[in-house]
Amino acid sequence: MTAIPKHFKALRVEEAQDGEALSYSSAVVERSLNELPANDVLIQVHYSSVNYKDALSASGNKGVTRQYPHTPGIDAAGVVVRSQDSSIAIGQSVIVTGYDLGMNTSGGFAQFIAVPAQWVVPLPEGLSLFESMVLGTAGLTAALCVEKLLNNGLTPEQGEVLVTGASGGVGSIAVALLSKLGFSVTACSGKADSQPMLKSLGAQAIITREELLGQGNRPLLKERWAGAVDVVGGEMLWNVMKSLRYGGSVACCGLVGSPKIEATVFPFILRSVNLLGVDSVMVPLAHKTALWTQLASHWHLEHLADLAKIITLDELQAGIDSLLQGQGKGRLVLELGR
Repeated sequence: MTAIPKHFKALRVEEAQDGEALSYSSAVVERSLNELPANDVLIQVHYSSVNYKDALSASGNKGVTRQYPHTPGIDAAGVVVRSQDSSIAIGQSVIVTGYDLGMNTSGGFAQFIAVPAQWVVPLPEGLSLFESMVLGTAGLTAALCVEKLLNNGLTPEQGEVLVTGASGGVGSIAVALLSKLGFSVTACSGKADSQPMLKSLGAQAIITREELLGQGNRPLLKERWAGAVDVVGGEMLWNVMKSLRYGGSVACCGLVGSPKIEATVFPFILRSVNLLGVDSVMVPLAHKTALWTQLASHWHLEHLADLAKIITLDELQAGIDSLLQGQGKGRLVLELGR
């Protein structure tokens, strides 16, 4: 293996105070390996991915990142170059997603990361480093949602399954996974130009946000969905719950619309519906490893590259801005160079 360089490139977000106001700016800088935390495993990052949480971290959201300067990036895939853990070998290809990576620990928008061994998943056979970052936290979250729906008894024979926010990272992969498993998927998206992509992923029907939201304030709506994956939250989630079929379930994993729900108990006590919470950050490593293995085998998605736009560090800020402006579509994969 080639010698480990002493310096590497990373996106660095800086905080500045102007009176009582705080402002944030980012730049690609050169950092020293000595500046990384003293953790078990040093990884040369080949790819990362750009998520909404990364955009929040890069714009100074203290609910995501408390201290600046900081390097965001909640996902990373690469090769181990140094290890103090006997279970992780030098030269091994690995994935790191979630836990504290990119939140308060220097993240994947850099050519190197240093992380605890307990965060590291071996890259499963059947998946490339690039494919793992087309999936990233978004794909893992989509897989967790699908797994919860299946464990709650959802089968293709029960009828339509809805995916909200379907043109984004979690939504697009959820559409593809559910379609691969034989479900009739309806995709809800506010982006008209995303329809060809959603149909190519297997969506059998596409509805707009306005169609889902414009149904009045009735406590219950006509039963339609056997199950759903919701990444939006707020009024959208509530309308989904009101239109689930008897015994139906919705896996809730996001809040891009709103974190608040103004709800009643009627869907729960009259239709026995289930609201299933999904977190991808603190998933136990064994469960996370099993899901990655599933995504590399039985749930492997063909043509993953079609979902991705590859960008460089110099193009990263523009990608972050597009997410903050609600213009994200598919997946942005950051190539760090090797």
